[in-house]
Amino acid sequence: MRRSTLLCAGLAIAGTLLAASAASATPGWPPNIYQMQQSDDRPLASPVPRQTVAFNGPYAPGTIIVNTAERRLYFVLPDHQALKYGVGVGRPGFTWAGASYIANKREWPDWTPPPQMLRRRPDLPRHMVGGIDNPLGARAMYIAGTLYRIHGSNEPDTIGQAVSSGCIRMTNDDVIDLYARASVGARVVVLR
Repeated sequence: MRRSTLLCAGLAIAGTLLAASAASATPGWPPNIYQMQQSDDRPLASPVPRQTVAFNGPYAPGTIIVNTAERRLYFVLPDHQALKYGVGVGRPGFTWAGASYIANKREWPDWTPPPQMLRRRPDLPRHMVGGIDNPLGARAMYIAGTLYRIHGSNEPDTIGQAVSSGCIRMTNDDVIDLYARASVGARVVVLR
């Protein structure tokens, strides 16, 4: 079974709606990830390239906004801009929306599947130490009041898909970049 089926389970938190969204789609966006190949025909590490975009939302710089329908994460910058990342989101039945904050951050985090996930998947390990094979990838940012995380993934082909058990997953390169920018206490808004 793919590691993508092993990821996050959690509790939904109260919803907060976004009053304004990021700038509309860029021509030619989203790219066809199957056309994005390295010279040896391997897929690029990030099927959805990170980019700086115009942002006209009501959020302060440093806020993380996840638009699950769009499957994008925005890190709000000063001067009406944001960094836009591709993300993987919860599969049907595991989507959620809400507002919280980053409670904790970990590099190469250990993974302990929550009881809800173990009930669904008793074959899962009870604990995995951090490392390249760990489903949480290179970095994790823990969302307060939930069992959800924004974390890396060793399966870049799942970015832009709805395949997790509720966590927000990014390529390892992108989560390392966001981890360096986002502070503990940063506001996180997840929209459906």
